[in-house]
Amino acid sequence: PQYNAILVLSFGGPESHPEVMPFLENVVRGRGVPQERLLAVAEHYYAVGGKSPINEQCRTFVAALQSELAQHDIALPIYWGNRNWKPMLQETLAQMRDDGIERALCFVTSAFSSYSGCRQYLQDIERARDAVGEGAPVIDKLRGFYNHPDFLGAVTDAVREQLELNSTSSPHLLFTAHSIPQAMAQGCDYVAQLNEACQIVAEGAGHSDYALVYQSRSGPPQVPWLEPDILDHLRTLPGREVSEVIVCPIGFLSDHMEVVWDLDHEAQVLCQELGLQYRRAATPLITPRFVSMVRELIEERLNLIQTRRTLGTSPPRPDSCAANCCLYTPRRPGAASSR
Repeated sequence: PQYNAILVLSFGGPESHPEVMPFLENVVRGRGVPQERLLAVAEHYYAVGGKSPINEQCRTFVAALQSELAQHDIALPIYWGNRNWKPMLQETLAQMRDDGIERALCFVTSAFSSYSGCRQYLQDIERARDAVGEGAPVIDKLRGFYNHPDFLGAVTDAVREQLELNSTSSPHLLFTAHSIPQAMAQGCDYVAQLNEACQIVAEGAGHSDYALVYQSRSGPPQVPWLEPDILDHLRTLPGREVSEVIVCPIGFLSDHMEVVWDLDHEAQVLCQELGLQYRRAATPLITPRFVSMVRELIEERLNLIQTRRTLGTSPPRPDSCAANCCLYTPRRPGAASSR
C-alpha cells in the first residue's frame, strides 16, 4: 500500500484540574464504575497539579520522530490522536481526511500484546473511522516491537544508568507492568513477552537479582488479576537483606499517572517506610534510541529495509494481528485506571 501519513495513537491524559473528571469519565464510559472510585483516582491527579505527563511526552515524541524521518528522507506528516483525551482520535482522523490523507501507518504507544494494549486500540480506530464516515483514512498499525533491540536497548540503558549510581549494596531490580485480569492474560502473550523482555534487559544490564511484578490493578477484588503486586512484593524485601530497589516500568513507554503516582509516590513512600532506597529507571518513549526504532518500523512497512530485527528466541511480530489475537470480553462493572 501507499502511505501518505503517520498516526501516533496514545492513551491521553488531562492537562489541567478541570480536565481530570471529564478525562476519567471518558476512560470508564460504559463500564459502570462507581463515582466514588473516580473521585478517589482524581485525587491522584490533583495531588500533582491536575496534569498527567503523557501528553507532553507525546508532543516531544512526535517532534523527535518528525525530525528523525526528515533526516532519513521520509517525507510523511505525523498526526497525533488519543483514546481518551484531546486530541481525540476521531477529531484527528477527521483532520486527516480533510487534509487528503487516504492511508496512514499507526504507531501505538504500547509495547506488549494484550486486549487493552493492542486489540482495543484497533477497535478504537475502527469506531473513529466509522464516526468520521466517508473518506476516513485507512489506518494500518505498525507491528509489535516488545522484542526489538532498540526498545529493549533503551530500557537496558535506563536500567544500567541507575545501576551505575549504586553505591553500597547490590540493588533489587523490579520490572513493573500494568496488571490485567487473568482472563485477559489467558487470551494473549502478555506474560510470556514480559518475562522474555525482562530476562533480556537484566542480562544486558549485567544484573541477576530481579523480579517481574505488577501494578495499578483495579476492579472488583473477587476478579483475579496478575500478581504479585509491587507493593506486596516490596513488603517481603526487608527480610531478604535488601536495602535498595531500582524500579523499571518496562510495561510503560511514557510517564503518566501510573508511573508518577503508583510508582514515584505510592511505591516510593512504602520503600521509605520499609527502610529501602528507591530509584526508578526512565521510560523510553522520548529517547533517541526509541525514536530511531519507530522510524525503523516505518521503514519496514515502506519496504525501505528488508531485515526485521529482534532479540531473544521469538520471531518478529506480524504486521497484522491474527483474528483470534488478544480476545477478551471486559467484565461489567469495571474500574477506573489511574492514568
